[in-house]
Amino acid sequence: MKRQLLAAIGVSALLVSLAGCGSGAAPAAKPSDDPAKATGSVTVWLMPEAQANWPELVQQVNDQFAAKYPKVDLKLAYQTWGEKIGKLDAALKGGSAPDVVELGNTETMKYILNGTLAPLDKASFDNSDSWIKGLVSTCTYQDKLFCVPYYSGARVGLYNSTMFQEATGSADLPTTEEGLRSALDKVQARHKGDKSFSPLYLPGPYWYAAMSYVAASGGAIARFDSSGQWHGALSDPKSQEGIAHFVDLVKSYNHGDLTVNEADQATVLGRSKTAMVYGNSWEVSSAIAPLTGDPKLSGALKVAVMPGPGGKPLPSFIGGSDLAVTAKSPSAKLAADWVRMFTSTKSEQLLADKDTLPNNLTQLAPLKSKPATAAAANAAVDAWFTPLAPGWGAVEKQNVLVNMLNSIFGGTSVEAATKAADAQIDQLINNPS
Repeated sequence: MKRQLLAAIGVSALLVSLAGCGSGAAPAAKPSDDPAKATGSVTVWLMPEAQANWPELVQQVNDQFAAKYPKVDLKLAYQTWGEKIGKLDAALKGGSAPDVVELGNTETMKYILNGTLAPLDKASFDNSDSWIKGLVSTCTYQDKLFCVPYYSGARVGLYNSTMFQEATGSADLPTTEEGLRSALDKVQARHKGDKSFSPLYLPGPYWYAAMSYVAASGGAIARFDSSGQWHGALSDPKSQEGIAHFVDLVKSYNHGDLTVNEADQATVLGRSKTAMVYGNSWEVSSAIAPLTGDPKLSGALKVAVMPGPGGKPLPSFIGGSDLAVTAKSPSAKLAADWVRMFTSTKSEQLLADKDTLPNNLTQLAPLKSKPATAAAANAAVDAWFTPLAPGWGAVEKQNVLVNMLNSIFGGTSVEAATKAADAQIDQLINNPS
């Protein structure tokens, strides 16, 4: 899910009818043994990445669908991450939900558990036997598939190789955290006259980064116990160790406001106010864009595996999106066929050709050795994910992790802040949100 990019793009919701305009509830499609005779309407909600980054894929699939179902009215709506959930919940309540909806992979469990999503036949989708584990797990409950992986992403180190070259004599990012700290110290010394410069811009409330250090230390956000319940695990010693490690890095190298989140980190990188951030590889494009960064940095900004504690790469959060068919869709069969087309081998290859990580290991493999994608492609295979618990959506919505981190940077001890966070997690995580 590329929330930061959306702020840079500034895409607003847009409704496009591909075969005619309409209002109110869409007419039910009438499947037929002959696809050319099927009638009705299929409504699809996608997020703006598709519109901004691979519009030709959308057009390709919609043309394919129209050729197969010439009498079916296909309607496409682009939503925004900030408004999509509220609009979806309202549409579900009002009986006007889309037939197909794109969900971020942290959003799926809520809708699986509350019965919003229709079960799907996994075997009918291309590459389903090699889907990336971290993605397919977000679509699966009690051995049933409720959505289809669309694309994936993993956080990596994004750095200004020119700054590293000037400060250390090498344009390469060190492969160990010890080496990285040494390099960052040299970068910091070179820019000591600029009080607004951070050698590593690692925001304090950046919980995806903080939890990567928790994972690196063997900790967890929450664990599933023998009684069949989830419980907070942030106050466990290993989790506290990871959080303390993250806090030390932030305090050592981020000289900005520690309460500011990661939303604008690509802009900070693009304006040369930092030598390095930890983010999604696509954020480089924002850092070199004319409005949000500096095009002159296009040759200097590089992507590499983020070094973590203990001489190992930092475990990455597996991000991405899934496509689902809503359970009450009157056009569920045709909706599933649109999803099938949109996630086909041909479609996923178009994503891979644009350096976006596809949904499966087979098409991911070539990207592991491609300079622009190697770091993220290798990180995606063994990446961590948030707890697949019924109430995880509420934990996110109430900013439990963000508030915990802000309290720590506000002076609360790691021990006290993690215990308070666990208590709140325990209240939320076992209840469907």
